[in-house]
Amino acid sequence: MRNTLTRFTAIIAMAGFTLSAGAVEDLEKEDLKFGFIKLTDMAPLAIAYEKGYFEDEGLYVTLEAQANWKVLLDRVIDGQLDGAHMLAGQPLASTIGFGTKAHVITAFSMDLNGNGITVANEIWEQMKPNIPLQADGKPVHPIKADYLKPVVEAYKAEGKPFNMGMVFPVSTHNYELRYWLAAGGIHPGYYAPEEGDITGQLQADVLLSVTPPPQMPATLEAGTIYGYCVGEPWNQQAVFKGIGVPVITDYEIWKNNPEKVFGVSNEWAEANPNTHKALVKALIRAAIWLDENNNANRTEAVEILSRSEYVGADAEVIANSMTGTFEYEKGDKRDVADFNVFFRYFATY
Repeated sequence: MRNTLTRFTAIIAMAGFTLSAGAVEDLEKEDLKFGFIKLTDMAPLAIAYEKGYFEDEGLYVTLEAQANWKVLLDRVIDGQLDGAHMLAGQPLASTIGFGTKAHVITAFSMDLNGNGITVANEIWEQMKPNIPLQADGKPVHPIKADYLKPVVEAYKAEGKPFNMGMVFPVSTHNYELRYWLAAGGIHPGYYAPEEGDITGQLQADVLLSVTPPPQMPATLEAGTIYGYCVGEPWNQQAVFKGIGVPVITDYEIWKNNPEKVFGVSNEWAEANPNTHKALVKALIRAAIWLDENNNANRTEAVEILSRSEYVGADAEVIANSMTGTFEYEKGDKRDVADFNVFFRYFATY
C-alpha cells in the first residue's frame, strides 16, 4: 500500500507539473484571498501556501482566519473571499436555503475524521464510576453515552439544564454529537423549522448550542457548557489546560466521515474555471504531502500549523492528534492512526 501510494503520488505530481505549464497563462484571476477557521484540518491550505504549490500554479494567495463559520460563508457569498475551508454541509445547506441562500459548490474534499467529544472534568468524574476498565485500570474505549446518561438524569432531577456545544447546525459535529447521545438513550432534541423553531432543542435532555471552535475550551472552563464536539486542536487543548477529558473521537462514531471541503460560489467558479482547476491541483499536492510515506511529514506540518497566522496553538497540543495518537484522560494516549486523513481512502473526492 505504501509503495502504491508513493507511485501514485509521483504520477500525480508529474501530471500536475505538466498541466500547470500550459495553464498558468490562461488564469482568469491570480491574486486570491481564502478564508479558514483555526483548526488543524485547514492544513491543505497552509501547506499549499508554505510549499509553494499555489505559486507553482501561478496563484498568489492570501490566507485569512475568520471569526466563525457563518461569517466565513457570508464572505464567500458576497465576494470578499474567493473561497474557503468549509464544513462539508455548508455548500449543500446554503444552496437549498438553510441560512444565507446562495449557490455554493465544492470541487475538493479537504479531509476525513478529525473531531472529538470532550466533557468537563466534573462531568468526567461523575461518569467514571459507570465506565468499565481494562486490565491496566484505564477506561475501555470507545466510551458510550450510556455512561453519561445517569449524569444527565441527575441534572434534570435537580432542574439544571445540561448544556453542550457544537460548531454549527449543519456541521458533522452536530450530527456526531446527536448520534452519540441518542445511541446512549439521551434525547438530543428535535428541529422544527416548519414551526419556526430552529434551535434543535425540542424535547431535549441535553441542550446543544453553537460555539465557534477556538472558543470551546474557554466556554467549557467558564461553566457555560459541560461538554462539546469540535475539531482539533480544541479537544487536546482541554487536556493540556486540565479542564476537560475527550471521551470519544468521530472516527469511532462515523468512520472516515467527510469533514471539511474547499467551497466557492457557483458564480465565482463559472467566472474562473482555470483558476479553480489550478487551486484544486495545488490542494491535491498538499493533501498528498500530508499523508505520504505513512504521515512522515506530519511533524513539519505541526510546526507550520502552530504559527499564529494559522492555528496558533502550541505545537505539542497539535501534535497530540496530528501525528497518529490521541490523548483522552491526561496520560492516556492511544494510537489513532487515521484521526486526520487528507489523501488516503480517496479523501480528496
